[in-house]
Amino acid sequence: MKFPRFLQGATQFCVACAVVFCLGCTSAKAAAQTEADAWLHFAQLDLQTANHYNDLPSKVVVIGDSMVLKTAKQELTSDVARLLGRNLTSSNAIDGNAILLAPAYELKKSFPTLKLRTEFVGDGYSITRRKINGFKCLLITSGSPRGVLYGVFGLLSKMARGEGIAEVDEKQQPYAPIRWVNQWDNIDGTIERGYGGRSIFFAEGKVRQDLTRVGQYARLLASIGINGCTVNNVNAAPRMLDESFIAELRRIADAFRPWGVQMSMSVDLSSPNTVGGLDTFDPLDPRVAEWWREKVDEIYRQIPDFGGFVMKADSEGRSGPSSYGRTHADAANVIARALKPHGGIVFYRAFVYNHHLDWRNLKNDRAKAAYDNFHPLDGQFDNNAIVQIKNGPIDFQVREPVSPLFAGLRRTNEAIELQITQEYTGQQRQLCFLVPMWKEVLDFDMRVDGKSTPVKDLASGRVFHRPVGGFAGVANVGLDENWMGSPLALANLYGFGRLAWNPNLASEAIVDEWTRLTFGSDPLVVKTIKDLQLRSWHVYENYTGPLGVGTLTNITGNHYDPGPMSSEENGWGQWHRADQSGIGMDRTIATGTGFIGQYPPEVQKLYESLANCPDNLLLFFHHVPYTYGLHSGKPLIQHFYDSHYEGAAEAAHFVDEWKTLSGHTDETNYRDILARFEYQAKEALVWRDTICDWIHQLSGIPDVKGRVGKSPVAAARAASLPSNRN
Repeated sequence: MKFPRFLQGATQFCVACAVVFCLGCTSAKAAAQTEADAWLHFAQLDLQTANHYNDLPSKVVVIGDSMVLKTAKQELTSDVARLLGRNLTSSNAIDGNAILLAPAYELKKSFPTLKLRTEFVGDGYSITRRKINGFKCLLITSGSPRGVLYGVFGLLSKMARGEGIAEVDEKQQPYAPIRWVNQWDNIDGTIERGYGGRSIFFAEGKVRQDLTRVGQYARLLASIGINGCTVNNVNAAPRMLDESFIAELRRIADAFRPWGVQMSMSVDLSSPNTVGGLDTFDPLDPRVAEWWREKVDEIYRQIPDFGGFVMKADSEGRSGPSSYGRTHADAANVIARALKPHGGIVFYRAFVYNHHLDWRNLKNDRAKAAYDNFHPLDGQFDNNAIVQIKNGPIDFQVREPVSPLFAGLRRTNEAIELQITQEYTGQQRQLCFLVPMWKEVLDFDMRVDGKSTPVKDLASGRVFHRPVGGFAGVANVGLDENWMGSPLALANLYGFGRLAWNPNLASEAIVDEWTRLTFGSDPLVVKTIKDLQLRSWHVYENYTGPLGVGTLTNITGNHYDPGPMSSEENGWGQWHRADQSGIGMDRTIATGTGFIGQYPPEVQKLYESLANCPDNLLLFFHHVPYTYGLHSGKPLIQHFYDSHYEGAAEAAHFVDEWKTLSGHTDETNYRDILARFEYQAKEALVWRDTICDWIHQLSGIPDVKGRVGKSPVAAARAASLPSNRN
């Protein structure tokens, strides 16, 4: 059975792609000398630390002829040279102590009496010390060549962070088979929600001639266990499926392949009409099904390890099955069936909602849309179709509850979509480490059937034993030297990969790894950066939108500046219902929109009652007066004032904390990040005074501490505050 290809590991294309492999290795070497290398710069260890690895064998033996195994060997030899100043030599046989790189099935053929201590599924790997042919070997093995590469990166990470490997005996198994990043790149070279420069894939309507950065990106993705990358915007350009453009996309797949990263693309459901010239794109029309089969066959002829498609339909103006009275399952399945003979998958996004809602109807609620659209279709999607669900029911807010749809699909594959790019969380111009937020979502227990069912188990397919599932992260790296516009923002990309591999990892462990790999092991540097990152989400939430109120940014503009009334009195459905008497959305079953009723009963009890509802999500679920007393005993309005002042004060303190690292890190990097923190401190003041002045004007209730409305920033902003109408 060919489905799913991701469980088979990376496919081998040795002869056809030998030249591409050489180019991939050249890219990896070049990357190590630039900021593009990110957490993989592997600087030489100090003598004392390097001596910990004196017993590392000096020979490397590779069993197998996969392109990815060649990459693993190249990565190991070049990075050990950088870390230890030692050159590893190659050998074709175990004739001395050696580092042995081999998939388990190759080991069994070469050493039939060797007993492996574990069975591997897909990309899982182990790093162990074993005696083979009488010699001491450091064995890295896996169920796939790609897993061996992951094991090499795991070993190198340990060494770069100074961990001992003398007694290493480690097994790693990915939590889910699907671990993809989505890029929202446009073929003109722009990126929707891209804050790190222009596209690494496209320019002026074509695939870039120089794809060095693509190979470097694939190396970063492989180092954190990401096995797929969708290269274009979910608002897909029709030209992606032109025959001539597929030939260009093949070059991107070629650059990915040495690193075990499979290329995928976003497509538009209307393509049989807009690209193929049919008079319809009805997913139940046999001509449409045949067009998709022929198009998919054409793609696989050029890209044999193509991963599949991502689709956005019937959302925000995109074409969809509703044009023909068909369902989302109909739309997903016509494409899934074309992909299935090749082992491909389709991600069908659950981000489907009406963006022309009547705000005057208090029962309307955008948050209900995903569940309302997809729950009735449970069990109707083919087994290589995956419903891709955003972590929350609105749109990547600084805090949302978990989407109830995760518990609403028992017989349908699903995956969680997280936004690595900071659309509503500072756009990489302000520090906001998102891993703690994602951890809260992944660990949240949905209590399906009254049993423990955390979101991480639902999304990965573990709960209902579904064929595939996993993680999709909207990454949006760009051509900026440090990929995401800010060197500190790269912790979110690293953190996504680590959580996609193992969502049980702690936020503290993830940021500790990333900091040591990126900045070295100076204790003051590590402690300071970890503290800054781990506090940053709550700080940003405090001075922007606390208590689950949702975005107070300018949603009809840049999604960045404070614009609290931009979300009201329009059809986008991101309302917070602020008026003179109170604030918040009533989503209760008893008196509100009924959204809470989409959750399993135990979660309903948590959110329906004001007595039980946690304060940090209060305004997402309830409309309350400004005088309402929180669980802390503080009136809501005073908490709003205090939160913004405390958040802005902490943002200002970020500057002082960073200054303690002067002389402890690279001077250029130090000054760059210092300037970013100084900028963030000023922006936090703008947020503080804009929001406090706005809610003060609405409520008429003064700040008991006498601060609101008296700062120079507030005075400057007061005249430009929007009215209650857009």
